[in-house]
Amino acid sequence: MKSFLPALLALAFVACKPNPQENQESSMTPSEEAMETGKDPHSYAKADAQVKHLNWDANISFENKVIEALAEWEIETQTGAENIFFDIYDLEIDSVLVDGEKTAYALSSFDEHLGQGLRIPISESAKKVSIYYRTGDDARALQWLDAEQTADKGHPFLFTQSQAILARSWVPTQDSPGVRFTYEAKVKVPSDMLALMSASNPMEKSADGVYSFEMPQAIPSYLLALSVGNINFEAISDRTGVYAEPSLLEASAYEFADLEKMVQAAEELYGPYAWGRYDLIVLPPSFPFGGMENPRLTFATPTILAGDRSLVSLVAHELAHSWSGNLVTNATWDDFWLNEGFTVYFEHRIMEAVYGREYSEMLANLTRAGLQEAAADMLKEMPNDTKLKLDLEGRNPDDGVTSIPYDKGYFFLRLMEETVGRERFDEFLTNYFQGHKFQVMTTEEFLVYLKANLLSEEEYASVRVDEWIYETGIPDNLPEVESDRFAVVDEALNGFLMSGELVAEDISAAWTTHEWLHFINSIPDTVSAEQLAKLDAAYKFTASNNSEISAAWFQPTIAAAYEAVYPKVESFLISVGRRKFLTPTYKALLNADQGEMAKDIYKKARPNYHAVSRETMDNLLGWEA
Repeated sequence: MKSFLPALLALAFVACKPNPQENQESSMTPSEEAMETGKDPHSYAKADAQVKHLNWDANISFENKVIEALAEWEIETQTGAENIFFDIYDLEIDSVLVDGEKTAYALSSFDEHLGQGLRIPISESAKKVSIYYRTGDDARALQWLDAEQTADKGHPFLFTQSQAILARSWVPTQDSPGVRFTYEAKVKVPSDMLALMSASNPMEKSADGVYSFEMPQAIPSYLLALSVGNINFEAISDRTGVYAEPSLLEASAYEFADLEKMVQAAEELYGPYAWGRYDLIVLPPSFPFGGMENPRLTFATPTILAGDRSLVSLVAHELAHSWSGNLVTNATWDDFWLNEGFTVYFEHRIMEAVYGREYSEMLANLTRAGLQEAAADMLKEMPNDTKLKLDLEGRNPDDGVTSIPYDKGYFFLRLMEETVGRERFDEFLTNYFQGHKFQVMTTEEFLVYLKANLLSEEEYASVRVDEWIYETGIPDNLPEVESDRFAVVDEALNGFLMSGELVAEDISAAWTTHEWLHFINSIPDTVSAEQLAKLDAAYKFTASNNSEISAAWFQPTIAAAYEAVYPKVESFLISVGRRKFLTPTYKALLNADQGEMAKDIYKKARPNYHAVSRETMDNLLGWEA
């Protein structure tokens, strides 16, 4: 491995001072070094000195919107190690100690995606590095919400989103999925608020606002998580429960009543749950994703509170990550499909086990249709991103968060299951998870394991494995999905398009969210605003409080200039920060020559969005902050 130090030539260390960022060193970037060494191109960390355990002591100031903290790292070095490297992004470093002794340190030049490398000189016998610091104004993982931005309007709120490489904006860390560590933490917050982490968690507020946490299983940095707010807890079972703001707790506990059933179904499929408790927190609506698989505490969007438990496949997905991703982790973000493709496959199996094959096949049908549409669009603009094995060097790894690693990955695994049979495939996956737990995996290592433990040469060729992994687009052996329930939906929609006849009430009354989504998604581009108005009058789509229904309904209505939907579009975009919904809705406005409307809405909505969503929407809309 090429050393970082020679690239710095005779550059002196920066002396410890309150503002060391004023004295920066230029350096080889992780991407440049990765081309020569094969290391993670999105981290400055080196293999010769790595972190093993974090003791984090933090004070959370809502008044100043800053975290002041000590990150005390226990480290492990190899012979000849002279430096340890950390990733930081807009952190103000106050001082650094190595084994209790204050030391100099140096910073690389700033990179838009990567932040900076923090270089600390050590000896090969060093055991502990202590970094005193505070977060900056551009801590992209953190979202500080004022009270009026929460459900209850009475207290401010803070949550983190560390994936993919945003942990470095609130903790100086080796921010690579290939580096795992355990941690303990002590966090001070206002006394009327509850603090939670991806660790052992309290179930009620402490009198003094001080909370202690422990995570004994090793995790990568992207699974570091913190949430602080006026939060209550309700148990579902002895090892599962739900956290939420008080006004949302009852609805949340109802929605996720099947948590324990899901955990049991997952264990029956692929082995014991390895993380102790499985709890879930419902965050404010600005959370940029549907969910985040933080160990022991899944972060979830309130947009899945449909009132009928119809959107809980998201919970099955985040639970499945307790095996695929959290237990066996992609080594770099180029291997992201190893986390997400396996998880979507596992999610569908959990849903089948809990709700039946007919139900899970509706989900698979929606997934297949969405994949084909997304891949067709991506082939026009970014064809290489339709490969399962990505190449994100020099880019924000968040660019890889598309339907490809999720849904193309799922259908690749489903194809292998259909090729070898479910019994053989389940045995293979169980052995894979249990044999590689708390380890990392690359695509190439997985293919070696696949050949040795599942597919014969003939089966490997039949599946066309290399085509699925390394070539663009969707192979023509994409598994078919049949759904009798969707066939009824198709018949009903065709009847309406030909004769204007509405779906019989006795039929539509039994439809789930998924059937309605299939109905809306199947509406052709040729539909008129008058036809949409008739559907809206009958089924109240515009008035729906189901976020999935709303986001789907916006597509045909915006395209057809159905103006009755515009107020709902605006209120939805202002109140919801989930990127899955924002991107297609803003795109629909742009495609319908409603760019001014899109920008007017975005000007109002942008302060409510997390940095992850803001960055995507800024690029989409050409926004100058």
